[in-house]
This record gives sequence, structure tokens and C-alpha cells, in this order.
Amino acid sequence: MEKKNIIIIEDEFIIAQEIKHILDDVGDYNVFSNINTYEKAIEAIENLNPHLVLIDIKIKSMKSGIDVGVYLQNKDEIPFIYITSFSDSLTLEKVKNTRPYGFIVKPFKDRDIISTVFLTLNNYAHKNLDNLKNNNDIVEEVPLAIRNVISYINDNIYERIDIEELAKLTRWKKHHFLRIFAKEVGVTPYQYILKRKIDIAKSLIKETEQPINEIAYDLGFINYGNFGQIFKKFIKQSPESYKKVIQLQKKANTELPKNEYY
Repeated sequence: MEKKNIIIIEDEFIIAQEIKHILDDVGDYNVFSNINTYEKAIEAIENLNPHLVLIDIKIKSMKSGIDVGVYLQNKDEIPFIYITSFSDSLTLEKVKNTRPYGFIVKPFKDRDIISTVFLTLNNYAHKNLDNLKNNNDIVEEVPLAIRNVISYINDNIYERIDIEELAKLTRWKKHHFLRIFAKEVGVTPYQYILKRKIDIAKSLIKETEQPINEIAYDLGFINYGNFGQIFKKFIKQSPESYKKVIQLQKKANTELPKNEYY
């Protein structure tokens, strides 16, 4: 699975490095953090093709992080999140019109960064489905049908999901359903299901002590070998290797003092 590019616009080097460290540990992102002015921010946005931008409101230039937000709002192609020490009503009034996808207040915890970034990327990925409602060139029922399929997948993600059954949830024949789903979601139903299952497996490996073979069984994989092959295809390492990395990270975090932020 291709990693998402994330840009951090922050004038305090230590804070930028802490955020980068938090996101690097997740393993799903390419993080760029040496960006501390408006000019550098615009250059990075244009050259690095980010999937998400994290913006400190106060940066080292005449223009502020809010100006970066305005720039991104006008492009309307990249979601962004503000990270700032200011949460007063005046600041919120200034930023609300730029329509950020999130707002994180310093001091922050690792989970604040991880969860907000994950939800923002997930919500933005499904933005096209929401916009389809107002697209007169596409039958109104299309987004509703796809939404219903996605809801069904998410509700039954621990089961073996049959593509034929998904097609029956719509009024289309199987081949037409596959084409419409891939067009609107960006991946096939089968790829979407596998991605969701592997995301859950990653969380279970990271957050629980449940044996990997049980995780594979609970998520409805045919056998452990099949699970391992698919996991490696998405994560670029085996479930066992991923678990060892997580264990080493947890050990390092317990041995070293960790500030809420730098």
C-alpha cells in the first residue's frame, strides 16, 4: 500500500520533529517537517504532492499559517489540520472560515495526532462519495448504493464477504457494480475489504496481546498463510516482523522519558 505524504509546517524545530516521530512510528506515512515559513510551505505543497498538511498558525514569515490554510482552501485539493497553542475564540474565529479538517491544541498527546490524522485522511478519501449527491451527471442512487455497500462491509468486516452478495445490495449486475465501485472509491471492492481487514489487524497487533493466528481467524481469512501474504503485500513486512517492531518501539518508549510535545 502506497504511503501517504504528510507535510508539517511548524516554526519550532523540536515540535516538528516530535510530530514527525509520532507519525513515523505509525509506519503509513512519508513525513516532511523542515518547513517553517509561508514561502517554504507553498513550495513544499506544490513539489511534494501531499495528501495532508499540518499547519502551525504562527510561523516564521510575514504571512501566518492561516494564510497557508487560505491557499489550501482555494486549491480545494488537499485536507489540512491546524496545530497551535492558541484556542481562544478570536483564533477560532479566524481559522473557521478556512474550513480546516481538524484543530489540535498544544500540548498534545501522541493519540491526538494519530487519530486526527487517520480520521482526516479517511474522511477525505470518501469526500467524492458525498459530493456525488449534487452531481447531476450521475444517477442520484449511485452514491447511496455505494454507501450502502461500504456500510455493509464495515458492519461485517469480521466475516467472509462475498462480492456477489455485495452486488445484490445494488440494482446492478456484478460487472457493472465492480466498475462503479472502483470508479467512485478508487479501489475494487475486494481491495477495499482487504485494506479494512489489514487496518484492523494492525491495530489489534499494536494495541492487544491477541495471537496473530487468532486475529487472522477472527477476520475471516482462509488460513494463516493467506493472511500473512496479504498483510505483507499491504504493509511490506510480515505480521511477525511488524509485531516485533511494535514491541521494540513500546520498549523504547518505556525506557526513555517522553514529553507530551517538544
